[in-house]
Amino acid sequence: MSTSDFDLDSPTDATGAPAATAPNIERGVAAIQAVVKTLPDAPGVYRMLDGEDQVLYVGKAGSLKKRVASYTQPARVSHRIFRMISETRRMEIVTTQSEVEALLLESNLIKRLRPRFNILLRDDKSFPFILIRGDHAFPQLVKHRGGRNRPGDYFGPFASAGAVDRTLTALQKAFLIRNCSDAIFNARSRPCLQYQIKRCAAPCVGKIDDTAYAQLVDAARAFLGGRSRQVQDQMVAAMEAASANLDFESAARYRDRIRALTSIQARQDINVDGLDDADLIALHSEGGASCIQVFFFRAGGNYGNRAYFPSHDKSATAADVLAAFIGQFYDDKQPPRQVLISHALGESELVAEALSLKAGRRVEVRHPQRGEKRKLIDHAATNARDALARRLAESASQRRHLNALAELFELDKPPERIEVYDNSHIQGSNAIGAMIVAGPEGFRKTAYRRFNIRNVAARPESQSDDNAPEIIEAGDDFAMMRQVLSRRFARALKEDPARQGGEWPDLVLIDGGAGQLSAARAVLVELGVDLPLVAIAKGPERNAGRERFFMPDRAPFSLDPGAPALYFLQRLRDEAHRFAIEGHRARRAKAMAGSPVDDIEGIGAKRKKALLLHFGSARAVAAARVEDLEAVEGISSAVARRIYAHFHERG
Repeated sequence: MSTSDFDLDSPTDATGAPAATAPNIERGVAAIQAVVKTLPDAPGVYRMLDGEDQVLYVGKAGSLKKRVASYTQPARVSHRIFRMISETRRMEIVTTQSEVEALLLESNLIKRLRPRFNILLRDDKSFPFILIRGDHAFPQLVKHRGGRNRPGDYFGPFASAGAVDRTLTALQKAFLIRNCSDAIFNARSRPCLQYQIKRCAAPCVGKIDDTAYAQLVDAARAFLGGRSRQVQDQMVAAMEAASANLDFESAARYRDRIRALTSIQARQDINVDGLDDADLIALHSEGGASCIQVFFFRAGGNYGNRAYFPSHDKSATAADVLAAFIGQFYDDKQPPRQVLISHALGESELVAEALSLKAGRRVEVRHPQRGEKRKLIDHAATNARDALARRLAESASQRRHLNALAELFELDKPPERIEVYDNSHIQGSNAIGAMIVAGPEGFRKTAYRRFNIRNVAARPESQSDDNAPEIIEAGDDFAMMRQVLSRRFARALKEDPARQGGEWPDLVLIDGGAGQLSAARAVLVELGVDLPLVAIAKGPERNAGRERFFMPDRAPFSLDPGAPALYFLQRLRDEAHRFAIEGHRARRAKAMAGSPVDDIEGIGAKRKKALLLHFGSARAVAAARVEDLEAVEGISSAVARRIYAHFHERG
């Protein structure tokens, strides 16, 4: 793989400064033509960049020279591509060993860079899995999200956390595998409630030996791995044998375990024999928008479905949208053995080869024409159609609300991105600042952010250094709001000063009154940021419907209690409040479960563990002498003195 960078000399004005980077088709074609002259007739990936070095488009080609040369004939391209060419000022080229490698790289770059002229997958949250851990003599059965960095066997993906929780509950009833952490497991001296209600075999206190427990784990792996019928048949045989031997208590236990397995399969509302490891991907387009439904089938069972609404130009074909979706969807996921799609792809063999390379085994991409699999695809397409209809209806309603806000707050246009800020704390402790985001598509939960409020003190201290961080008095909401907004917009200025990335708000809402508005305005003025700013104060006795609105250079006002815009603003404020409280509660719970040893600078998890194992408790660590601390493995003299000073030399 090799990388090249091509740039067309930027024209300058009489002063030597760069000329404007406004769209210009002649300049764009000239930039591309300069690149074509040196391009190889080889596979690779190309990136189009504008005058601000923002990536406009990422594409792949079996022949870079032929593909990029096609952009030098703008009369033959769509309006979307025409606009892209007119904004292009520079190109970056990466050659690859094969077109398959180019396809994988293209999908990765699109997902990471999110170029605005590409078809983009939105809201691709990580899926939950079931993990049977492989790093303990008595493996744990848990729900898992994120990277597969823990040793063990992963089963999924599941479409929702609820589906995982239901399955885990049934699996615990069926196989009696523990779900407790290692710390709790090691600390047990008698069986817990899980054993009493027959959801765990209690290996922690020796109620089952390692051989018998391993058999339970193997049976769970077999069931989740697709051999569900075999596992159930074995349990039925064991139940009948126990009954024949007049061991009715054991027979009843097997009966309950069989019922638990049956409950998992009973929730599979659609299923097809022979569909053990497959994804169904169906698309429906209408009104320039698309919905893609993905159904997951694993181990012979339906693990649920999820809807996606990719961002694309109205001129994009169904096959183009579907191909782009598949590439980005499987960029960070293990593809199943079979991918069934609703529309034929122009490069289905190439896509299948790329997925096979990623999976390390053969992956089949099929477009069923008839039979049970076609019926399943049609069912998924119906779900996609219904989901898109609901979304379009919600979007129309959302647009009306945004238009109302534009009129109410005298904005130049309806806002595309609204940011709402709120704080949550108890007398200044565990203070959290929260930001939620909303737009034409509703709440954008992937854009939500929380801020741990820093430098909170019981009483403010004098500061000789004017550049030192502001000490916040406990309960000072104004100072907390200043800190949150300073951090948010200082970072925005650093990362996207030209406001081209779509991450700048068109409207900022603050939960509070005139004081919060003044604090927020002071921050924006100091940073040189000009944004529409509105504070929402609760009415007398905190009555909903009697809110007061504060804006710079405008007298406070209220809305009619029945106004739709008021209900919309209440929803935004309440969502910010909910998000802030959730963060505060989580931080408070973490603090309550924490240890004084956590606060010692330079003490990581390994040293903390060594200290607690040696002394038995954090209180004993605090009372220890320097000589005693030095006796702990991994604690040097310098570290021992630092620990001692932490507990004994604080004012």
